[in-house]
Amino acid sequence: MFDSVIMVCAGNICRSPTAEYVLKSKLSGKNIQVSSAGLTALEGKPADAMAQQLTKAQDIDMSPHQGRQLNGTLIAQNSLILVMEQRHLDDLCSRYPQARGKTFLLGKWIGDKEIPDPYRQSKEAFEHVYELIDSACGAWQKYL
Repeated sequence: MFDSVIMVCAGNICRSPTAEYVLKSKLSGKNIQVSSAGLTALEGKPADAMAQQLTKAQDIDMSPHQGRQLNGTLIAQNSLILVMEQRHLDDLCSRYPQARGKTFLLGKWIGDKEIPDPYRQSKEAFEHVYELIDSACGAWQKYL
């Protein structure tokens, strides 16, 4: 069905890399490529330290991550695009109309929940976002 998934947020240092690595951990053993990018990416930057701390506590290592910008090639290469907020979906589809039929909210299967941006917020904000991402990735598992 889907052989590749790209997670998309704004900066590609908090939500989308967390979602990328959480989904990879849930799909271990399946032949599905999972990656991430940002609509306004902080290119070359590592994942946010707090995001890394939370994933590390779940035995997920995000240290290899480097932020990258979403582009038309990445859109074409991926069979499923998962975004964090409705505005990301709208922005992405206006920039890349060919992505419309394969772009969804990560929170689609948990009541169409949006994943708020925890950047420069408290540890509790990051924990809340991690729980939403973990739940949403778990809900997507049966479709991948």
